[in-house]
Amino acid sequence: MAALTLQPQLMIGAGWGDYRLVDSGHGRKLESYGPYQFVRPDAQALWTPRLEKWRAEGEFIPGSDEDGGGRWQYAAPVPADGWPLSRGPVTFTAQCTPFRHLGFFPDMAPVWDWMGEQYRRPGLDPGPLAGSTQPLARFPAVPGQARDDGFSSLNLFGYTGVGTLALSEYGPVTHVDASKKSVAQARLNAELSGMAERPVRWIVDDAAKFAAREVRRGKHYDGIILDPPKFGRGPEGEVWRLEEHLPGLLADCRALLSAESRFLFLTVYAVRMSSLALAGLMAELFAGLPGTIEHGDLAVQEQGENARLLPTAIFARWRNS
Repeated sequence: MAALTLQPQLMIGAGWGDYRLVDSGHGRKLESYGPYQFVRPDAQALWTPRLEKWRAEGEFIPGSDEDGGGRWQYAAPVPADGWPLSRGPVTFTAQCTPFRHLGFFPDMAPVWDWMGEQYRRPGLDPGPLAGSTQPLARFPAVPGQARDDGFSSLNLFGYTGVGTLALSEYGPVTHVDASKKSVAQARLNAELSGMAERPVRWIVDDAAKFAAREVRRGKHYDGIILDPPKFGRGPEGEVWRLEEHLPGLLADCRALLSAESRFLFLTVYAVRMSSLALAGLMAELFAGLPGTIEHGDLAVQEQGENARLLPTAIFARWRNS
């Protein structure tokens, strides 16, 4: 029976060569994305900025309503089509989007590493983690062919595919997102990374409907990652409300796991909810599995001295160990 760990965990992203949290405070944060710096709103940055002045090429000015909206305001030219960034072997496009994001979520970096750790099996040389700067060498590159000794992963709400490409080093991945544009960008990121021939299924679909169909097909996965929004719509107008629909989706994800599976990782952003609530739901649904259920916060660490931690999301995770 999966054991619930009550003590919250903290997963910290410390930045890397192409991404840094430079400073934060007064409800905003200053970040560097390769050669460019940007200011974005962040309500959890309650403190005072450490730097007297911020230099940035662009700033996202939020709309007046609580549901989002807003616009980018630029002080210097920024490539409209984006620019390449890398973390380890994965290369992807950063771009100023209408939703204040820049094409990926940097706080997920420690999650990518954690998932790789769950796929390390005793007696096998797994190669470096996805965040390593060393060449990847776990599996031979076999164009169009799934790796027989690899782990199968499912990435629901996969966005632009950075997590999918990290997972593809360990075996075949099924990437699902309702946005055609996001899946198209994920494919481009695979090409940028030299991973276009990795065994990845790129699927445009409603994540909840896809998971339910996979259950009916009797499918199982070694690892599942899901990053559902607070509210969203599927490709055919399906409405998603987190508090209403998450229990059913998580129940289907449980059915896609077996006692030999390695992990499930759930992240949730921008909700009035505790990570303990996510873990409690997971503990109920995963009662028949071995392993451990943990929960806590994702955070990004500022660079430099007296670096503070800026919380970004809550998570719950199951691991088979």
